[in-house]
Amino acid sequence: MQAQAAGRRDAYLMIAPITAFLLAMLAIPLAVDVIYSVSRVTFETIRAPAFIGLHNFLVVLRDQGFWSAMLFSFRFAVLTTLAQVAIGLFLAIFLAPLLAARPWLIAILMLPMMVAPALVGLMYRLILHEFVGVVPYYFYLFTNDSPSFLGPRNAFWTLVVIETLQWTPFALLILYSSYQSIPSDLREAAAIDGAGRWSTLIFVELPAMLATILLVIFIRFIDSFRVFDNVYVLTGAGAGGNTTTMSIYIYEAFFRRDDIGVAVAASLTLLVLSFVVLAGILRLSRRPA
Repeated sequence: MQAQAAGRRDAYLMIAPITAFLLAMLAIPLAVDVIYSVSRVTFETIRAPAFIGLHNFLVVLRDQGFWSAMLFSFRFAVLTTLAQVAIGLFLAIFLAPLLAARPWLIAILMLPMMVAPALVGLMYRLILHEFVGVVPYYFYLFTNDSPSFLGPRNAFWTLVVIETLQWTPFALLILYSSYQSIPSDLREAAAIDGAGRWSTLIFVELPAMLATILLVIFIRFIDSFRVFDNVYVLTGAGAGGNTTTMSIYIYEAFFRRDDIGVAVAASLTLLVLSFVVLAGILRLSRRPA
């Protein structure tokens, strides 16, 4: 009994630092957010918030801009995630022999995601600018016309393409590592059974990579859903708010409208909705087949 008590005490002592860190970095800010979310607070009254109950949450839930931003972020995240994973998976399999022979090519392929998203947005803003951009110039030169890449009609798809170009290398790197880690015995056994290249890919290699593929989808969806930097630099909230992501909505409520309570309430609402979705996914994944 004394040995068990000593072991338990040692375990508590070992987890004490990380527990204190989590309390300081997560629990305390979350408690402050909860207080601000049920208060009327601006930069002038940030030290003396006035309690108003659930009013901020009602404002958020009744705001069409909040749901428009939610829909935009969801569509953007789904499309960019599917594109990145599909292209990354194709390149990981197609380029596997080349990358195995020349591993230094991986460093070159990773260059796009090494650039800060804000700088990527600034670069494409200059390239695609309607009056001084290189791409519109050549469109005018050869076709005497050019689409407005950052205009209301095309901004969404432009942002999807830019996000996909920058972060597909991430999916490529993870999926290529997973593809290379598949035991050669599986491929040899499939070949002995008479499986062709496509059959081996569909019935052997892809199932072996399934966990990694789902992980990449999860990571890229979260990252794309909370996108802020390059979208804000390229289009901001957009004409009529048509490119307002959730991050931009919260930013504008916080800094532009000086309505900190509404901004925090929106972020907590998003947090709760995320937990509900995640709980649903986990429940479905545990359901017996």
